[in-house]
Amino acid sequence: MYANNIHWSPVEQKVAQSAFEIAYKREVKALIEEVQIQANQIKVIEDMRHLHDFLSARRHDIDGKYDYQYSVLIFVFARLVKEGWLQLSELDGLDSDKLGKVSALTRM
Repeated sequence: MYANNIHWSPVEQKVAQSAFEIAYKREVKALIEEVQIQANQIKVIEDMRHLHDFLSARRHDIDGKYDYQYSVLIFVFARLVKEGWLQLSELDGLDSDKLGKVSALTRM
């Protein structure tokens, strides 16, 4: 689903970029912490394989989630809010229509 007809003002673009980076940094930090915990618990080769599989899955998820195309950014932000990586208040500066769409999508 795309929202090609949504216009992003220069101010909104800055707000969006900042929020995007905040969420990405939070998720990556949490991932690093989880990997460190799992790595410290490796006892056998199967544990290492499990960590490899975990990392591969998380990389796929993160690479697909963080798509900074304006046509999908409303949906990206809704997902990030829903997953807890971003707060709606961190999108202050976007127009009320965009905030309303993000908010509505988080309840779906």
